[in-house]
Amino acid sequence: MNKVVGIGLGLVLLGGFLQGSFALPMKPMTRWRWENTWLVYAIAGMLILPWVMAWMTVPHLPQAFLGAPGHILAAVALFGFGWGVGSTLFGLGIHRVGMALTFAVVLGITASLGSLLPLAVLHPEELPTRQGAFLLAGLAIVILGIVLCALAGRRRERETSRESAKTGSGGFGVGLAICILSGIFSAMLNFSFVFGTPLDQAARAQGATPAMASNAIWALALSAGFLANAGYCVYLLQKNRTWGLLTQPGVPKRYWLGAMVMGLVWFFGISFYGMGATELGALGGVLGWPVFMAMNIIAANLWGAATGEWKGTSRTTYGYSWAGISALLIAIYVISRASVA
Repeated sequence: MNKVVGIGLGLVLLGGFLQGSFALPMKPMTRWRWENTWLVYAIAGMLILPWVMAWMTVPHLPQAFLGAPGHILAAVALFGFGWGVGSTLFGLGIHRVGMALTFAVVLGITASLGSLLPLAVLHPEELPTRQGAFLLAGLAIVILGIVLCALAGRRRERETSRESAKTGSGGFGVGLAICILSGIFSAMLNFSFVFGTPLDQAARAQGATPAMASNAIWALALSAGFLANAGYCVYLLQKNRTWGLLTQPGVPKRYWLGAMVMGLVWFFGISFYGMGATELGALGGVLGWPVFMAMNIIAANLWGAATGEWKGTSRTTYGYSWAGISALLIAIYVISRASVA
């Protein structure tokens, strides 16, 4: 593995670790509802930080947008909004069919579709090659790891809570359909990156470095995704009458800081993914995405174990979790071989 590929994979792995860690500050915010925390986090991580970073790292940012074709800008924004819809559907899927099945279906579809569709559209000639074989094998192992982690999650829910066996409101078929749609829409964030290459090139033409040019893409895509996330938060704030919790006396000010830190960690996870995928070359968005997703899940599982989420579970359940993490680590290695095949 050459030095550039190693740096690229390292950045993608760091981005995945940050993405899998961003929700940690949310755990002690027990006096806020989900919509309170999520709205502040979304404002910081999807709206403010992307534009601050874009202005800081892309010289003549307005000219960069003017230099990109209009249909590319529209596609980046549309895919970003689609990802935002997927994020909202993810929450609805958990409510209807539970965390384990939702994670298995959504992340399985997102990891595979977010990588395979760009490869099939932009580089179909790579599918029958040795590099394509490594990638397809790695994706299959990613999906296996996700399924094992999901099985562990379902068993944990059954073993640690009487309510865990409930699948929420609504029929199972509707819930499964929501999960499938969430997986499809969630993959669109990578579509923004892969199909937004002309905007990346326009940013470079204005003097942005290759590693930082993708910040122009993230600023546009994440702002569009923010509209969907914030819209759903506002709906819940109205429905549950929880606006007042944001300014309620006695609520620790650290809640605001914690939610903003969530946005900071989440955004830099995406940013490092973009930098790493750029270093991986023309197929960076194809090769890096499943590695990014796998590391995301690994980090989330490790933090869950560290914070006691698996306390009270059986050895078999814990074994499923580590088997899933092991499969994802193997997948990362296999896909890394595709980058140098």
